Amino acid sequence: MFYVPWILIWAWILPLPNTVQEQVNEAVGHGIDGVIVYVDEAGKPPVSYSDGWHDRKNKIPADSKALFKIASISKLYDAVAITKLVHDKRLSLDKTLAEYFPELVGRIENAEKITLKMMVQHRSGIPNLTDTPNFWSNPPPKNSEVALALVLDTPASFEPDEDYEYSNTNYLLISEIIKKELGYSNFQYYKEEILMPLGLKNTFASLSEVNIDEVMSGYYVGYEADLKMDEHGMLATAEDVGIFLRALNDGSVFEEGEQEIYSSIYVYEHTGWVPGYQSIAKYHKDIDTVVIQFMNTTGGYHWNTSEIVYSRIVKIIKNKKNA
Repeated sequence: MFYVPWILIWAWILPLPNTVQEQVNEAVGHGIDGVIVYVDEAGKPPVSYSDGWHDRKNKIPADSKALFKIASISKLYDAVAITKLVHDKRLSLDKTLAEYFPELVGRIENAEKITLKMMVQHRSGIPNLTDTPNFWSNPPPKNSEVALALVLDTPASFEPDEDYEYSNTNYLLISEIIKKELGYSNFQYYKEEILMPLGLKNTFASLSEVNIDEVMSGYYVGYEADLKMDEHGMLATAEDVGIFLRALNDGSVFEEGEQEIYSSIYVYEHTGWVPGYQSIAKYHKDIDTVVIQFMNTTGGYHWNTSEIVYSRIVKIIKNKKNA
């Protein structure tokens, strides 16, 4: 028997509310400081919901238009960029890490065998830098060189393409490969090839590009400080992520011939987590609906809580659709 915390049992067994807004309100009652949900049902105008705090200290209510640190959801954008560059024959999925960065031979085990495709699919065996001791308790690495140094000269987790292990190191290296090929910033390419064609104006590369007051505060259980100022990459509104996810799944983000490549290398949904920020971005084909969920409290059992709340929101939507 496994011990299941009462807070999770309670979140699961409560009667299912009739509306998404009621479920969002209920999530705040489970100890989440602030919640944003975006729902795009085909044939209906998208709807956004929020409750709790945008800024707990200053008592500013949650705002569905707030910017949020989307963490690993950004890997979907990276994979789209890789797809477009491969389609344009500027990158090759079969080219090895050693070919892209000869200086990493001997510093990353199996660099001569690890292909770009393996890195995209988390099948490289390169250790995950965010699993290194005390990674999240220290300030974020100042740059990619400092981050990569955390795993240089360490043993591989497995032989290339022999297993799967989610590794943020893969995507740090992918980012560097894209930058090396372009000769300019990755995000500029993302803007030109993904964001601008979709009309997305509320997606940004880093905190340095935004009005900090528009960023939702982030909190970790047992730690009173606001984690808003920690730099953890891309930020976006729930609406922008939702529009992107719809375009990813219906193929409108791709040019002819690109979606086949994408489907062969990566997934069509993602979650994200950094201290203070957790997110879920999924398209539900059976109800032709995109649901994006942002929660600004992490630690304890709050990831489990977020999954329960998300599943209940999807069930509410399905119940209404089938009524």
